[in-house]
Amino acid sequence: MSATDHCSSSWYNVSCTDEFVNSLILTDNGLTGNIPSELASLSNLEQLILSGNQVTGNIPSELASLSNLLWLDLNSNSLSGNIPAELGNMSKLEQLILYDNEWLTGNIPAELGNLTNLEQLNLNQNRLTGNIPAELGNMSHLEQLNLYGNQVTGGIPSELASLSNLKQLKLEGNRLTGTIPAELAFLNNLELLRLDWNYLTGNIPFEVGNMTNLEQLHLNNNIVTGSIPAEIGSLIHLKRLYLHNNRLNGSIPTELGSLIHLEVLYLHLNALTGNIPTELGSLINLEQLILYRNQLNATKPDEVQTLCDLSTVQCAI
Repeated sequence: MSATDHCSSSWYNVSCTDEFVNSLILTDNGLTGNIPSELASLSNLEQLILSGNQVTGNIPSELASLSNLLWLDLNSNSLSGNIPAELGNMSKLEQLILYDNEWLTGNIPAELGNLTNLEQLNLNQNRLTGNIPAELGNMSHLEQLNLYGNQVTGGIPSELASLSNLKQLKLEGNRLTGTIPAELAFLNNLELLRLDWNYLTGNIPFEVGNMTNLEQLHLNNNIVTGSIPAEIGSLIHLKRLYLHNNRLNGSIPTELGSLIHLEVLYLHLNALTGNIPTELGSLINLEQLILYRNQLNATKPDEVQTLCDLSTVQCAI
């Protein structure tokens, strides 16, 4: 059957332009078996979306010959094996979504850094190992980089700071080590930074205060040490700050009282000392203030006590 036959027979979720198949969307259809390598013959294909099925086997490297493909979405299947390095040849690709597959293993191919038109890379919730390739910093149009929930090791490459359009960086739930690169502060458009549930060490870079569009900062459940940088008080759009379960010491910066949009402040399970700043009483949008298991002065300032007396605020101090 030719491409023309496909287009004239009203096949389910097969779209065509000029009698050539350009879109194949078969989400949540109970598909099983392997992805046919013959799909590579659909040379005009722009969208291949097979998410939410029970597809198994490897990702065919032949798909890399789909030179017009803009969107490849194979999430929520049971794919296995490595991510083919050949996918790095798909120069027009804008969306590569492979998350939540049961047996997708191996390293993240450095060749994916060649996808300079990519806007979204979702490889989360697989069983990927190895380091984060520094080459991913070449994806100049990338807006979302989601690698969380894998078994990735090594440090966070400072080259990721070149992703000037990045809005979301999610690396949580891996086995990352080393320090938090100060260079990440160059990500001026970043709104969400999740580095939690790793094995990161060292101090929180004071340069983080330059990430002025940041709305959520998750550094909890690492082995981070040193004091909380006062510069975090410059993150005027910040809504959620999670620094708990680290080894932070020193006092709570009074500058945190400037975070007028803050809704959640988790600082518990550290070694913080001194008084609870009265300035925290200015956080009128706060919903949760969790400070327990530190070495803070037990006396709460009246301003903070007044805040905690509100039925809308949960305090655990």
